[in-house]
Amino acid sequence: MSSLAVVRRLHDHRMWVNHKLLDAVESLPPAALRTQHPIGQGNLWRSLMHMYAAEWSWLEALGGNESPVLPGDRPDGLPGNQEGEGGVKSLAELRVAWAKVDEAWKECLASLTESDLETPVYKVSSLQQTRQGCRRIDVLLHVCTHAHYTAAQTINMLRQSGAASLPDPMLISLARAEFPATSA
Repeated sequence: MSSLAVVRRLHDHRMWVNHKLLDAVESLPPAALRTQHPIGQGNLWRSLMHMYAAEWSWLEALGGNESPVLPGDRPDGLPGNQEGEGGVKSLAELRVAWAKVDEAWKECLASLTESDLETPVYKVSSLQQTRQGCRRIDVLLHVCTHAHYTAAQTINMLRQSGAASLPDPMLISLARAEFPATSA
């Protein structure tokens, strides 16, 4: 399997987990989205928005926008950090917006070549306000590892919120779902 095939597989997994998280959160009462937890972004809504915003901003950086910041996902104390800013105010709206980002990711990943993986990507840090660069493959891998880490925090919050069913975020579960079960 090529490096590019592995990267694409990890992104398929990331998108699959994101949809499972949204499904699990929708089963909770609306107030549970804003219940404070001492982990991650502090509550389920902010954690989901952070994941969405990170995926949006890195996609923008891959496309050449060096200073992408989605309103509603700014560090504490900066303008634009109010929940609901950025046009996404509900789970239904988040699902629609995230689906659009997923489609853009699919287009981006489909257009990549192996040689593209070594090209530089530059992004201005929203915290330090410094322009930093790295290889495209590192951005592509970072998006997936960030999503997996944040998904684990979100699942922990779901557990603490009393969710009836917790999503299974394992890549092997996605792989097994793609093959029919057989008897031994």
